[in-house]
Amino acid sequence: MEDDEQLMLAIVKSIEIVGEAAARIGTEVRSELPEIPWPKVVGMRNHLIHSYFDIDNDRVWDTATEDLPKLKAIIERYLNKGVQP
Repeated sequence: MEDDEQLMLAIVKSIEIVGEAAARIGTEVRSELPEIPWPKVVGMRNHLIHSYFDIDNDRVWDTATEDLPKLKAIIERYLNKGVQP
């Protein structure tokens, strides 16, 4: 993982995009999804953007493999809550 610089750069960029999107979510939607740690999502983005020489690749990997799948599941449930099969 750490040896694959291109992979890590792609993961970092993806997390940055998620954080930027989270920063643009309005308060109404945020209040409907209190299980999402909004400040942490945006904070991770800010850290990656501004602290490029202090990025912990293990933390980035954990975010990508553990936190993002959970976040995706929460958002998918929210988006599909009114959809009838």
